[in-house]
Amino acid sequence: MILILIAYYLISSKRLEAKSILYQMLNFGGAVGIVINAFYHRAFPSLALNTIWAVIALWAIISRQKSN
Repeated sequence: MILILIAYYLISSKRLEAKSILYQMLNFGGAVGIVINAFYHRAFPSLALNTIWAVIALWAIISRQKSN
C-alpha cells in the first residue's frame, strides 16, 4: 500500500508524470502487495480491485516499453 501512496504523492506534487515507468511500477508493486495480503485474508473485493489495478499498471509498463 505504501508504494501506491508514494505514487499518489509524487503525481500530486508533480514530481512524476502518469506516463512514467516509475509511477506505473510503484502502482504495480503496491497492487501486487495488496493482492497477496487480500488473498491471505480472503478479502475478495480488495483482491479483485487490486488485481485489475495491477493489470492496468502492467499494461501501461508494457505499452511504454514498446513505444520506446
